Amino acid sequence: MKIIQVRTASANYPVHIGRKLLPAITRGKHLRQSGQAFVLTSPEIWALWGRKFLAAFPKDKAPTVLFLPAGERYKRLAELEKLADQMARAGADRSSLLIAFGGGIVGDACGFLAAIYMRGIDYVQIPTTFLAQVDSSVGGKTGVNLAAGKNLIGSFHHPRAVFADIEVLQTLPDRELRAGLFESVKAGIIRDPALFRFMEKNAAALLARDPVALEKVIVTSIRMKAEVVAIDERESGLRMILNYGHTLGHAIEAATQFRTLLHGEAVAWGMLAALRIALARRTVAPDQAERIEKAILAYGPLPPFRTTPAKLLDAAGRDKKNRAGTRRFVLPKGIGNAVVVEDVTEAELEAAIGWTLSHAANAPATSA
Repeated sequence: MKIIQVRTASANYPVHIGRKLLPAITRGKHLRQSGQAFVLTSPEIWALWGRKFLAAFPKDKAPTVLFLPAGERYKRLAELEKLADQMARAGADRSSLLIAFGGGIVGDACGFLAAIYMRGIDYVQIPTTFLAQVDSSVGGKTGVNLAAGKNLIGSFHHPRAVFADIEVLQTLPDRELRAGLFESVKAGIIRDPALFRFMEKNAAALLARDPVALEKVIVTSIRMKAEVVAIDERESGLRMILNYGHTLGHAIEAATQFRTLLHGEAVAWGMLAALRIALARRTVAPDQAERIEKAILAYGPLPPFRTTPAKLLDAAGRDKKNRAGTRRFVLPKGIGNAVVVEDVTEAELEAAIGWTLSHAANAPATSA
């Protein structure tokens, strides 16, 4: 097992990465609590791993199980109100502990529920998807969606600890695995050229779920994010580079009503769109751009989607990174280097959206 420590101005917690962690999760101090424990999960994850999860707890300390249906459309305040009411009826108080046991949707919702229940209780992340392990479980961002856009309601609320068990990835659908790998490709593009080179050369091994290759990418991705979060906890500067591909990615999710693409797939389309802007501006060399595009597509195929330019423009205008009407965009400068710009014009964005929609309309359909 490897441990990466996340240290910020307001939090200090470990991320445990390894195999067969579930049986040992209650042995350390991080899942101990004086009050009742609650686990938030999805029915699908619980059917696969619920028995093994519960086996880690003494019978008299078994957590109360709460369910959130799968899908971004359920990551809403209305669902959190139902969950909070269930907790209150079960006797949850400020000494209670929440455990997120699922993918990024479960983790985001659980973290926000922990942040607002009785003005804040402790929680632990046990991510079960590749994307959640390398990205959303680390850094303290929590939130839920509005119809207008992704994660527009949320807070910063760090977990007490994170446990990334590589074994649970073996039951992950291929499409979910690819969606998570796009986020690690992003990590290499924006800050870690060594990670990028490894993912360039080892796509076959990673897609075949080679445990050694997966562990290397997970550890490296988490370490990079922990370093960025330590420098900029509240996304006032450097941390914005982690949003490469997310401006249009989130817009695509909102414009398609969170029903068509997985988050990582939408981010991959967003990365390709931002790459078109960078190429047009000549902020990235053509040979570097070609390698970036090939690396992203190596973890495809990217699924098709359809929407209108007007819907994407409107959704991009509500992006959380925008300030006082200024559109902020993350553009690659080269492999391992990205920059936040504030002067992307309407024409540039429209051109990138046009390119994306034309390619997305002709993309091959994907299977689960």
